[in-house]
Amino acid sequence: MIFKLLIFAIIGVMIYKFFGGKLPKVGKTPHEKKLDDDTLVECKTCNTYVTVKESIIVSGEYYCSKECTP
Repeated sequence: MIFKLLIFAIIGVMIYKFFGGKLPKVGKTPHEKKLDDDTLVECKTCNTYVTVKESIIVSGEYYCSKECTP
């Protein structure tokens, strides 16, 4: 009985992995993501797009230059 249950569990995991299933990650919130340096973000003031590397971040908002920052 236990052997059959073990076989079914292994087959279930193999089918799950075959169809691209991934186990959920522990410790990360779903809306928290890391931006690459070349990702474009919108300036809060003038609505122009700049890369994350070139932007100025103030209180979690992105700005394109010092003139746009509050």
